Amino acid sequence: MRKNRNRFLKDFKLQRSIEISNASEKVEPKLAKEGLLQQFKNNFTNSSDLSVTEFPNLTIKIYYFSYLINKDHYEQFLSKLRCITIEELQPFLTHSEFRLLSDFSELEEAILSGSAILFTEQKAYELPFKEGKGRSISPSETETVILGAHDSFVESVDVNLSLIRKRVLSSQLKTIKLHVGNKSKRSVYLLYIEGVASDKDLEEIKKRILSIQKDGITDTNMLVQFIDEYPNSPFPQFYTTERPDVVVYKLFEGKVAGIMDNSPYAFCTPVSFFDFMESMDDFSQRWFVGTFIKIIRYIAILVTLLFTALYVSVTTYHYEMIPQALLPTLQESRSKVPFPPVLEALFLEFLLELLREAGARLPTKVGQTIGIVGGIVIGQAAVQAGITSNILIIVVAASAIASFVVPSYLLSGSIRIIRFGFIILSGFWGNIGIVFGMAILIIHLSTLTNLNSPYLMPISPMYPKFFKYTLIRGPFKKKAGRE
Repeated sequence: MRKNRNRFLKDFKLQRSIEISNASEKVEPKLAKEGLLQQFKNNFTNSSDLSVTEFPNLTIKIYYFSYLINKDHYEQFLSKLRCITIEELQPFLTHSEFRLLSDFSELEEAILSGSAILFTEQKAYELPFKEGKGRSISPSETETVILGAHDSFVESVDVNLSLIRKRVLSSQLKTIKLHVGNKSKRSVYLLYIEGVASDKDLEEIKKRILSIQKDGITDTNMLVQFIDEYPNSPFPQFYTTERPDVVVYKLFEGKVAGIMDNSPYAFCTPVSFFDFMESMDDFSQRWFVGTFIKIIRYIAILVTLLFTALYVSVTTYHYEMIPQALLPTLQESRSKVPFPPVLEALFLEFLLELLREAGARLPTKVGQTIGIVGGIVIGQAAVQAGITSNILIIVVAASAIASFVVPSYLLSGSIRIIRFGFIILSGFWGNIGIVFGMAILIIHLSTLTNLNSPYLMPISPMYPKFFKYTLIRGPFKKKAGRE
Protein backbone atom coordinates (compact mmCIF):
# COMPACT_ATOMS: atom_id res chain seq x y z
CA MET A 1 0.00 0.00 0.00
CA ARG A 2 2.75 2.42 0.96
CA LYS A 3 4.61 1.72 -2.29
CA ASN A 4 1.46 2.29 -4.34
CA ARG A 5 0.78 5.51 -2.44
CA ASN A 6 4.32 6.83 -3.04
CA ARG A 7 4.09 5.94 -6.74
CA PHE A 8 0.72 7.74 -6.98
CA LEU A 9 2.16 10.88 -5.32
CA LYS A 10 5.19 10.78 -7.61
CA ASP A 11 3.02 10.50 -10.75
CA PHE A 12 0.71 13.26 -9.47
CA LYS A 13 3.63 15.65 -8.91
CA LEU A 14 5.06 14.86 -12.32
CA GLN A 15 1.70 15.47 -14.00
CA ARG A 16 1.26 18.69 -12.03
CA SER A 17 4.67 19.98 -13.07
CA ILE A 18 3.85 19.25 -16.71
CA GLU A 19 0.56 21.17 -16.45
CA ILE A 20 2.31 24.14 -14.81
CA SER A 21 4.95 24.11 -17.56
CA ASN A 22 2.31 24.06 -20.29
CA ALA A 23 0.39 26.85 -18.59
CA SER A 24 3.51 29.01 -18.39
CA GLU A 25 4.19 28.43 -22.11
CA LYS A 26 0.67 29.65 -22.86
CA VAL A 27 0.98 32.73 -20.67
CA GLU A 28 4.47 33.86 -21.73
CA PRO A 29 3.58 34.65 -25.35
CA LYS A 30 0.59 36.66 -24.19
CA LEU A 31 2.75 38.60 -21.76
CA ALA A 32 5.31 39.11 -24.49
CA LYS A 33 2.67 40.52 -26.83
CA GLU A 34 1.17 42.66 -24.12
CA GLY A 35 4.67 43.95 -23.40
CA LEU A 36 5.14 44.65 -27.11
CA LEU A 37 1.99 46.78 -27.21
CA GLN A 38 3.02 48.64 -24.07
CA GLN A 39 6.49 49.22 -25.46
CA PHE A 40 4.94 50.54 -28.65
CA LYS A 41 2.78 52.99 -26.69
CA ASN A 42 5.75 54.12 -24.60
CA ASN A 43 7.97 54.77 -27.61
CA PHE A 44 5.33 56.56 -29.65
CA THR A 45 3.92 58.70 -26.88
CA ASN A 46 3.42 62.39 -27.79
CA SER A 47 3.15 61.43 -31.47
CA SER A 48 0.08 63.45 -32.43
CA ASP A 49 0.34 62.31 -36.07
CA LEU A 50 -0.13 58.66 -35.10
CA SER A 51 -3.67 57.48 -35.94
CA VAL A 52 -5.57 54.58 -34.39
CA THR A 53 -8.67 52.63 -35.46
CA GLU A 54 -10.43 50.48 -32.86
CA PHE A 55 -12.83 47.54 -33.21
CA PRO A 56 -14.15 46.83 -29.69
CA ASN A 57 -16.24 43.88 -30.86
CA LEU A 58 -13.10 42.19 -32.22
CA THR A 59 -10.83 43.50 -29.42
CA ILE A 60 -8.28 44.86 -31.91
CA LYS A 61 -6.54 48.19 -32.49
CA ILE A 62 -4.83 49.38 -35.67
CA TYR A 63 -2.08 52.02 -35.47
CA TYR A 64 -0.73 53.84 -38.54
CA PHE A 65 0.55 57.14 -39.93
CA SER A 66 -2.15 58.34 -42.31
CA TYR A 67 0.28 60.07 -44.70
CA LEU A 68 2.46 56.96 -45.11
CA ILE A 69 -0.19 54.37 -45.97
CA ASN A 70 -2.26 53.86 -49.09
CA LYS A 71 -5.67 55.01 -47.91
CA ASP A 72 -7.62 53.20 -50.63
CA HIS A 73 -6.12 49.83 -49.71
CA TYR A 74 -6.64 50.57 -46.03
CA GLU A 75 -10.33 51.38 -46.52
CA GLN A 76 -10.81 48.14 -48.47
CA PHE A 77 -9.26 46.24 -45.58
CA LEU A 78 -11.53 47.97 -43.05
CA SER A 79 -14.63 47.13 -45.10
CA LYS A 80 -13.65 43.44 -44.99
CA LEU A 81 -12.90 43.66 -41.27
CA ARG A 82 -16.37 45.03 -40.49
CA CYS A 83 -17.99 41.95 -42.02
CA ILE A 84 -16.24 39.26 -39.95
CA THR A 85 -16.91 37.92 -36.48
CA ILE A 86 -14.45 37.36 -33.67
CA GLU A 87 -14.34 33.64 -34.51
CA GLU A 88 -13.34 34.43 -38.12
CA LEU A 89 -10.67 36.97 -37.14
CA GLN A 90 -7.79 34.59 -36.57
CA PRO A 91 -8.19 32.68 -39.87
CA PHE A 92 -8.51 36.03 -41.65
CA LEU A 93 -5.24 37.33 -40.16
CA THR A 94 -3.30 34.18 -40.98
CA HIS A 95 -3.43 35.24 -44.62
CA SER A 96 0.09 35.35 -46.06
CA GLU A 97 -0.24 39.06 -46.81
CA PHE A 98 -0.15 39.87 -43.09
CA ARG A 99 3.15 39.28 -41.30
CA LEU A 100 3.27 38.26 -37.64
CA LEU A 101 5.70 40.51 -35.72
CA SER A 102 7.90 39.01 -33.05
CA ASP A 103 9.84 41.95 -31.56
CA PHE A 104 9.68 45.72 -31.26
CA SER A 105 12.45 46.45 -33.78
CA GLU A 106 10.44 44.75 -36.54
CA LEU A 107 7.32 46.59 -35.44
CA GLU A 108 9.04 49.99 -35.40
CA GLU A 109 10.59 49.49 -38.83
CA ALA A 110 7.26 48.36 -40.28
CA ILE A 111 5.14 51.28 -39.09
CA LEU A 112 7.78 53.90 -39.96
CA SER A 113 8.18 52.50 -43.46
CA GLY A 114 4.48 52.92 -44.21
CA SER A 115 2.70 49.82 -42.91
CA ALA A 116 -0.15 49.68 -40.40
CA ILE A 117 0.12 47.58 -37.21
CA LEU A 118 -2.83 45.51 -35.98
CA PHE A 119 -2.82 44.48 -32.32
CA THR A 120 -5.01 41.68 -31.05
CA GLU A 121 -5.11 40.56 -27.43
CA GLN A 122 -2.08 38.35 -27.93
CA LYS A 123 -0.42 39.16 -31.26
CA ALA A 124 0.72 41.96 -33.54
CA TYR A 125 0.51 41.90 -37.35
CA GLU A 126 1.97 44.09 -40.07
CA LEU A 127 -0.56 45.29 -42.65
CA PRO A 128 1.46 46.23 -45.78
CA PHE A 129 -0.48 49.23 -47.07
CA LYS A 130 2.50 51.37 -48.02
CA GLU A 131 1.87 54.36 -50.22
CA GLY A 132 3.46 53.65 -53.59
CA LYS A 133 3.35 57.17 -54.97
CA GLY A 134 6.58 59.11 -55.40
CA ARG A 135 8.65 61.03 -57.89
CA SER A 136 8.31 59.62 -61.38
CA ILE A 137 11.30 58.23 -63.24
CA SER A 138 12.95 60.97 -65.31
CA PRO A 139 16.36 61.74 -66.88
CA SER A 140 19.18 62.70 -64.54
CA GLU A 141 19.76 66.43 -64.15
CA THR A 142 23.34 66.11 -62.89
CA GLU A 143 24.56 63.45 -65.36
CA THR A 144 23.68 64.48 -68.90
CA VAL A 145 22.85 61.62 -71.28
CA ILE A 146 23.53 61.87 -75.03
CA LEU A 147 23.58 58.28 -76.31
CA GLY A 148 22.24 56.17 -73.50
CA ALA A 149 19.31 55.29 -71.27
CA HIS A 150 17.30 58.27 -70.06
CA ASP A 151 16.00 56.90 -66.76
CA SER A 152 17.52 57.66 -63.37
CA PHE A 153 17.10 56.59 -59.77
CA VAL A 154 14.38 58.06 -57.57
CA GLU A 155 13.90 58.23 -53.79
CA SER A 156 12.11 54.86 -53.59
CA VAL A 157 14.46 51.93 -53.01
CA ASP A 158 11.90 49.51 -54.48
CA VAL A 159 11.83 51.42 -57.77
CA ASN A 160 15.63 51.62 -57.83
CA LEU A 161 15.97 47.88 -57.28
CA SER A 162 13.51 47.26 -60.11
CA LEU A 163 15.54 49.46 -62.49
CA ILE A 164 18.60 47.32 -61.79
CA ARG A 165 16.76 43.97 -61.87
CA LYS A 166 15.29 44.79 -65.28
CA ARG A 167 18.80 45.17 -66.65
CA VAL A 168 20.35 42.13 -64.93
CA LEU A 169 18.09 39.18 -65.73
CA SER A 170 20.08 36.71 -63.70
CA SER A 171 19.69 34.94 -60.37
CA GLN A 172 23.36 35.65 -59.72
CA LEU A 173 22.51 39.25 -58.85
CA LYS A 174 22.43 39.13 -55.05
CA THR A 175 21.31 41.72 -52.50
CA ILE A 176 22.11 42.17 -48.82
CA LYS A 177 19.96 44.43 -46.64
CA LEU A 178 21.62 46.47 -43.88
CA HIS A 179 20.54 49.34 -41.64
CA VAL A 180 22.39 52.55 -40.78
CA GLY A 181 21.58 55.28 -38.28
CA ASN A 182 20.93 54.62 -34.62
CA LYS A 183 17.67 56.56 -34.77
CA SER A 184 16.82 56.92 -38.46
CA LYS A 185 17.49 53.21 -39.24
CA ARG A 186 17.69 53.73 -42.98
CA SER A 187 17.81 50.68 -45.24
CA VAL A 188 20.91 50.10 -47.36
CA TYR A 189 21.02 47.37 -50.02
CA LEU A 190 24.35 46.01 -51.20
CA LEU A 191 24.21 44.53 -54.70
CA TYR A 192 26.78 42.28 -56.34
CA ILE A 193 26.98 39.58 -58.98
CA GLU A 194 27.90 36.26 -57.43
CA GLY A 195 31.08 34.81 -58.87
CA VAL A 196 32.15 38.18 -60.30
CA ALA A 197 32.48 40.45 -57.27
CA SER A 198 35.17 39.81 -54.68
CA ASP A 199 33.97 38.25 -51.42
CA LYS A 200 36.70 40.15 -49.60
CA ASP A 201 35.41 43.49 -50.91
CA LEU A 202 31.86 42.55 -49.96
CA GLU A 203 32.77 41.64 -46.38
CA GLU A 204 34.84 44.80 -45.98
CA ILE A 205 32.07 47.14 -47.10
CA LYS A 206 29.55 45.33 -44.87
CA LYS A 207 31.85 45.70 -41.88
CA ARG A 208 32.33 49.42 -42.49
CA ILE A 209 28.62 50.14 -42.87
CA LEU A 210 27.68 48.17 -39.76
CA SER A 211 30.37 49.99 -37.74
CA ILE A 212 28.82 53.43 -38.36
CA GLN A 213 27.64 55.03 -35.12
CA LYS A 214 25.49 57.97 -36.16
CA ASP A 215 21.94 58.90 -35.21
CA GLY A 216 20.85 59.85 -38.71
CA ILE A 217 22.27 59.45 -42.24
CA THR A 218 20.06 60.99 -44.89
CA ASP A 219 21.78 60.41 -48.22
CA THR A 220 24.15 58.09 -50.06
CA ASN A 221 26.70 60.86 -50.57
CA MET A 222 26.76 61.32 -46.80
CA LEU A 223 27.02 57.58 -46.17
CA VAL A 224 30.15 57.10 -48.29
CA GLN A 225 31.97 59.78 -46.29
CA PHE A 226 31.60 57.62 -43.18
CA ILE A 227 33.14 54.56 -44.82
CA ASP A 228 35.96 55.98 -46.95
CA GLU A 229 39.57 55.50 -45.90
CA TYR A 230 40.91 59.05 -46.29
CA PRO A 231 38.30 61.55 -45.07
CA ASN A 232 40.75 64.48 -45.30
CA SER A 233 41.49 63.97 -48.99
CA PRO A 234 39.75 66.33 -51.44
CA PHE A 235 39.26 63.51 -53.95
CA PRO A 236 36.09 61.37 -53.97
CA GLN A 237 36.78 57.75 -53.10
CA PHE A 238 33.39 56.19 -53.87
CA TYR A 239 31.71 56.53 -57.25
CA THR A 240 28.15 57.84 -56.84
CA THR A 241 25.65 58.05 -59.67
CA GLU A 242 21.97 58.58 -60.45
CA ARG A 243 22.02 56.31 -63.50
CA PRO A 244 21.05 52.63 -63.23
CA ASP A 245 22.89 51.74 -66.45
CA VAL A 246 26.14 52.95 -64.89
CA VAL A 247 25.53 50.80 -61.79
CA VAL A 248 24.83 47.73 -63.92
CA TYR A 249 28.03 48.30 -65.92
CA LYS A 250 30.02 48.56 -62.69
CA LEU A 251 28.39 45.38 -61.35
CA PHE A 252 29.53 43.43 -64.40
CA GLU A 253 33.02 44.86 -63.85
CA GLY A 254 33.11 43.16 -60.44
CA LYS A 255 32.16 46.14 -58.29
CA VAL A 256 29.87 46.15 -55.26
CA ALA A 257 27.01 48.66 -55.52
CA GLY A 258 24.89 50.16 -52.76
CA ILE A 259 21.56 51.97 -52.78
CA MET A 260 19.89 53.69 -49.85
CA ASP A 261 16.22 54.25 -49.14
CA ASN A 262 15.00 57.82 -49.81
CA SER A 263 18.15 58.66 -51.79
CA PRO A 264 18.34 58.90 -55.61
CA TYR A 265 22.04 58.01 -55.67
CA ALA A 266 23.90 54.70 -55.71
CA PHE A 267 27.55 54.12 -54.88
CA CYS A 268 30.02 51.69 -56.45
CA THR A 269 33.25 50.33 -55.01
CA PRO A 270 36.16 49.67 -55.38
CA VAL A 271 36.94 52.36 -57.96
CA SER A 272 39.98 54.26 -59.18
CA PHE A 273 40.62 57.83 -60.32
CA PHE A 274 40.01 56.78 -63.94
CA ASP A 275 36.47 55.58 -63.17
CA PHE A 276 35.52 59.22 -62.51
CA MET A 277 36.75 60.11 -65.99
CA GLU A 278 34.41 57.65 -67.74
CA SER A 279 30.96 58.25 -69.13
CA MET A 280 28.48 55.68 -70.43
CA ASP A 281 28.29 57.73 -73.61
CA ASP A 282 31.85 56.56 -74.36
CA PHE A 283 30.54 53.02 -74.84
CA SER A 284 27.58 54.09 -77.00
CA GLN A 285 29.73 55.24 -79.93
CA ARG A 286 32.68 54.04 -81.96
CA TRP A 287 35.73 53.16 -79.93
CA PHE A 288 37.90 55.64 -81.84
CA VAL A 289 35.53 58.53 -81.01
CA GLY A 290 35.24 57.36 -77.39
CA THR A 291 39.03 57.27 -77.04
CA PHE A 292 39.36 60.76 -78.54
CA ILE A 293 36.82 62.15 -76.04
CA LYS A 294 38.64 60.47 -73.15
CA ILE A 295 41.94 62.07 -74.20
CA ILE A 296 40.20 65.46 -74.35
CA ARG A 297 39.04 64.96 -70.74
CA TYR A 298 42.57 64.31 -69.48
CA ILE A 299 43.81 67.39 -71.32
CA ALA A 300 40.93 69.39 -69.80
CA ILE A 301 42.04 68.40 -66.28
CA LEU A 302 45.55 69.69 -66.98
CA VAL A 303 44.12 72.93 -68.41
CA THR A 304 41.90 73.41 -65.35
CA LEU A 305 44.75 72.77 -62.93
CA LEU A 306 47.63 74.57 -64.63
CA PHE A 307 46.47 77.17 -67.16
CA THR A 308 45.86 80.02 -64.72
CA ALA A 309 48.88 78.99 -62.65
CA LEU A 310 51.10 79.11 -65.77
CA TYR A 311 49.84 82.61 -66.55
CA VAL A 312 50.80 83.77 -63.06
CA SER A 313 54.18 82.05 -63.28
CA VAL A 314 55.06 83.43 -66.72
CA THR A 315 53.95 87.01 -66.05
CA THR A 316 55.72 87.06 -62.69
CA TYR A 317 59.02 85.21 -63.23
CA HIS A 318 59.38 83.84 -66.76
CA TYR A 319 58.78 86.55 -69.37
CA GLU A 320 61.20 84.73 -71.68
CA MET A 321 58.54 82.04 -72.24
CA ILE A 322 56.12 84.55 -73.82
CA PRO A 323 56.19 84.67 -77.65
CA GLN A 324 57.77 87.87 -78.98
CA ALA A 325 54.66 88.83 -80.94
CA LEU A 326 52.43 88.51 -77.86
CA LEU A 327 54.72 90.39 -75.46
CA PRO A 328 53.64 93.99 -76.42
CA THR A 329 49.95 93.06 -76.10
CA LEU A 330 50.52 91.52 -72.69
CA GLN A 331 52.55 94.49 -71.49
CA GLU A 332 49.86 96.92 -72.60
CA SER A 333 47.14 94.85 -70.96
CA ARG A 334 48.97 94.61 -67.65
CA SER A 335 50.21 98.19 -67.57
CA LYS A 336 46.92 99.44 -66.09
CA VAL A 337 46.62 96.70 -63.44
CA PRO A 338 47.95 97.77 -60.01
CA PHE A 339 47.98 94.25 -58.51
CA PRO A 340 50.52 91.46 -58.90
CA PRO A 341 49.40 88.60 -61.20
CA VAL A 342 48.79 86.17 -58.31
CA LEU A 343 46.28 88.48 -56.60
CA GLU A 344 44.68 89.31 -59.93
CA ALA A 345 44.23 85.63 -60.74
CA LEU A 346 42.91 84.70 -57.29
CA PHE A 347 40.39 87.55 -57.46
CA LEU A 348 39.01 86.42 -60.83
CA GLU A 349 38.96 82.74 -59.90
CA PHE A 350 37.13 83.52 -56.66
CA LEU A 351 34.65 85.71 -58.54
CA LEU A 352 34.06 82.90 -61.02
CA GLU A 353 33.32 80.45 -58.18
CA LEU A 354 30.81 82.93 -56.74
CA LEU A 355 29.02 83.14 -60.09
CA ARG A 356 29.08 79.36 -60.46
CA GLU A 357 27.58 78.81 -57.00
CA ALA A 358 24.97 81.54 -57.51
CA GLY A 359 23.90 79.99 -60.80
CA ALA A 360 23.58 76.56 -59.17
CA ARG A 361 21.46 77.76 -56.21
CA LEU A 362 19.09 80.07 -58.07
CA PRO A 363 16.11 78.82 -60.11
CA THR A 364 17.15 77.41 -63.48
CA LYS A 365 16.15 80.32 -65.72
CA VAL A 366 17.44 82.97 -63.32
CA GLY A 367 20.66 81.01 -62.74
CA GLN A 368 21.49 80.92 -66.45
CA THR A 369 20.90 84.67 -66.70
CA ILE A 370 23.14 85.38 -63.71
CA GLY A 371 25.93 83.24 -65.15
CA ILE A 372 25.91 84.84 -68.59
CA VAL A 373 25.13 88.47 -67.73
CA GLY A 374 27.21 88.46 -64.55
CA GLY A 375 30.27 87.02 -66.29
CA ILE A 376 30.12 89.43 -69.23
CA VAL A 377 29.22 92.59 -67.31
CA ILE A 378 31.57 92.07 -64.38
CA GLY A 379 34.43 90.92 -66.61
CA GLN A 380 34.13 93.92 -68.93
CA ALA A 381 33.78 96.33 -66.00
CA ALA A 382 36.84 94.82 -64.28
CA VAL A 383 38.96 95.36 -67.41
CA GLN A 384 37.79 98.95 -67.87
CA ALA A 385 38.43 99.69 -64.19
CA GLY A 386 41.99 98.38 -64.48
CA ILE A 387 41.48 95.60 -61.93
CA THR A 388 42.40 92.81 -64.31
CA SER A 389 43.71 92.27 -67.84
CA ASN A 390 41.95 90.98 -70.95
CA ILE A 391 44.31 88.06 -71.34
CA LEU A 392 43.69 86.80 -67.80
CA ILE A 393 39.94 86.81 -68.41
CA ILE A 394 40.49 84.59 -71.45
CA VAL A 395 42.75 82.28 -69.41
CA VAL A 396 40.28 82.00 -66.51
CA ALA A 397 37.36 81.42 -68.88
CA ALA A 398 39.26 78.63 -70.68
CA SER A 399 40.12 77.06 -67.32
CA ALA A 400 36.46 77.21 -66.24
CA ILE A 401 35.22 75.66 -69.48
CA ALA A 402 37.76 72.84 -69.14
CA SER A 403 36.46 72.05 -65.64
CA PHE A 404 32.99 71.37 -67.10
CA VAL A 405 34.41 68.61 -69.32
CA VAL A 406 35.04 66.31 -66.32
CA PRO A 407 32.07 63.86 -66.18
CA SER A 408 31.98 63.56 -62.38
CA TYR A 409 30.71 66.59 -60.47
CA LEU A 410 32.51 65.42 -57.32
CA LEU A 411 35.88 65.17 -59.09
CA SER A 412 35.29 68.49 -60.85
CA GLY A 413 34.80 70.19 -57.48
CA SER A 414 38.04 68.69 -56.16
CA ILE A 415 40.00 69.87 -59.21
CA ARG A 416 38.65 73.42 -58.84
CA ILE A 417 39.80 73.61 -55.22
CA ILE A 418 43.29 72.28 -55.99
CA ARG A 419 43.60 74.88 -58.76
CA PHE A 420 43.83 77.62 -56.12
CA GLY A 421 46.80 75.83 -54.56
CA PHE A 422 48.66 75.79 -57.88
CA ILE A 423 48.02 79.52 -58.38
CA ILE A 424 49.48 80.32 -54.96
CA LEU A 425 52.52 78.09 -55.53
CA SER A 426 53.20 79.66 -58.93
CA GLY A 427 52.91 83.13 -57.39
CA PHE A 428 55.66 82.32 -54.86
CA TRP A 429 58.05 80.10 -56.85
CA GLY A 430 57.00 80.23 -60.50
CA ASN A 431 57.41 77.07 -62.59
CA ILE A 432 59.31 75.40 -59.74
CA GLY A 433 56.21 75.82 -57.57
CA ILE A 434 54.02 74.21 -60.26
CA VAL A 435 56.38 71.24 -60.54
CA PHE A 436 56.46 70.94 -56.73
CA GLY A 437 52.65 71.02 -56.61
CA MET A 438 52.35 68.33 -59.30
CA ALA A 439 54.77 66.11 -57.38
CA ILE A 440 52.72 66.48 -54.17
CA LEU A 441 49.48 65.78 -56.09
CA ILE A 442 50.83 62.61 -57.74
CA ILE A 443 52.26 61.33 -54.45
CA HIS A 444 48.94 61.97 -52.70
CA LEU A 445 46.96 60.15 -55.41
CA SER A 446 49.41 57.24 -55.28
CA THR A 447 48.86 56.77 -51.55
CA LEU A 448 45.05 56.76 -51.74
CA THR A 449 43.13 53.49 -51.75
CA ASN A 450 39.48 52.60 -52.12
CA LEU A 451 38.49 49.43 -50.29
CA ASN A 452 42.22 48.60 -50.13
CA SER A 453 42.44 48.95 -53.94
CA PRO A 454 45.01 51.48 -55.33
CA TYR A 455 43.42 54.74 -56.43
CA LEU A 456 45.68 55.13 -59.49
CA MET A 457 45.35 51.57 -60.73
CA PRO A 458 46.41 50.56 -63.43
CA ILE A 459 49.08 53.30 -63.47
CA SER A 460 50.28 52.67 -59.93
CA PRO A 461 50.80 49.74 -59.65
CA MET A 462 51.46 49.32 -63.35
CA TYR A 463 49.16 46.98 -65.30
CA PRO A 464 49.63 47.83 -69.02
CA LYS A 465 47.04 45.27 -70.15
CA PHE A 466 44.30 47.35 -68.49
CA PHE A 467 45.28 50.61 -70.21
CA LYS A 468 42.88 49.92 -73.09
CA TYR A 469 40.00 49.71 -70.57
CA THR A 470 40.83 52.85 -68.54
CA LEU A 471 43.08 55.37 -70.30
CA ILE A 472 41.40 54.71 -73.65
CA ARG A 473 38.20 52.99 -74.78
CA GLY A 474 39.31 49.86 -76.56
CA PRO A 475 37.23 47.97 -79.15
CA PHE A 476 34.57 45.64 -77.76
CA LYS A 477 35.74 42.65 -79.78
CA LYS A 478 39.08 42.85 -78.00
CA LYS A 479 37.30 42.71 -74.64
CA ALA A 480 35.61 39.36 -74.94
CA GLY A 481 35.35 38.80 -71.22
CA ARG A 482 36.57 39.87 -67.81
CA GLU A 483 40.26 39.41 -67.01
